Amino acid sequence: MKDYYISNFKTNEEITTYLMVKSIALKTGSNRKTYLDLLLADSSGEINGKKWDVADEEVAGLERIKEGSIIKVRAIVTEWNGMKQLKISRIRLTGAEDMLDMSDFVKAAPEKPEEMFGFIRQRAEAFGDGELKELCLHVLDSNRDRLMYYPAASKNHHAEMAGLLWHIKRMLMMAERVSEVYVNLNRELLMAGVILHDMEKMNEILSNEYGVSPGYSFEGKMLGHLVMGVRELDRVCRDLDIGREKTVMLEHMMISHHYEPEFGSPKKPLFPEAEMLHYLDMIDAKMYDMEEAVNRTEPGEFSDRVWTLDNRTVYRAE
Repeated sequence: MKDYYISNFKTNEEITTYLMVKSIALKTGSNRKTYLDLLLADSSGEINGKKWDVADEEVAGLERIKEGSIIKVRAIVTEWNGMKQLKISRIRLTGAEDMLDMSDFVKAAPEKPEEMFGFIRQRAEAFGDGELKELCLHVLDSNRDRLMYYPAASKNHHAEMAGLLWHIKRMLMMAERVSEVYVNLNRELLMAGVILHDMEKMNEILSNEYGVSPGYSFEGKMLGHLVMGVRELDRVCRDLDIGREKTVMLEHMMISHHYEPEFGSPKKPLFPEAEMLHYLDMIDAKMYDMEEAVNRTEPGEFSDRVWTLDNRTVYRAE
């Protein structure tokens, strides 16, 4: 049973606890000495860890540790660039004798995957537009098994078991409400864009059945989910004989929802539903990161700096 969680770590304290490895690499520092660089996690969050000055005789043992491994570490909690970090002194792989429960290490969306999938599918089933209905139901049903566990990111927002479903569901809820205010929006086109916009993350990102991602696939690194998504959407729309204008508009929503070239979008949104899709995506990502920061912070205190929020600290009210 895990006894201490990342969210409880205090700067300058010594901790001994179990953590899951999300990424691991042996690197060479400016002093030409080998060190171990890790991203570690449990169900409460993530933290970077370093084991400095790795001796040659330690390397073989450390190379047995892989992404997804559960390790036991002894470390000092330090701070670097406004964020907590572990300075690791001892590290070992765990075994059956440690009697661990995977739920202590796997961060998961707060709702059951089956219920989130049902909510999203029900909304698509209710579409009056037959083409959008057929397309969304086809994509959802074809990807159902992986949606039950897939994260929406390798790190940062919605990097958790069934995080992709959680991201889509909350955006869909927002799309329904915003369409009541901005009545010029084609509600079903916007909702279809929400359902489809991140589907190719399941081929961009690598993940195990617990939603733990070690990184990106070859195509994910080379193309990214926007380009992969447009390519796949074009194929599916041709197979289903979806009208060309509707196909291109959905493709445009997909390829423009990151808005800026530096974030992967070669085009900015050119119609209202595409513009709104971008804002819904940004709202959900930022609110997720804000909530995570607040949950890791004591009342009346400021959080560590959050890289995805432009290195801001977030205040938690008393």
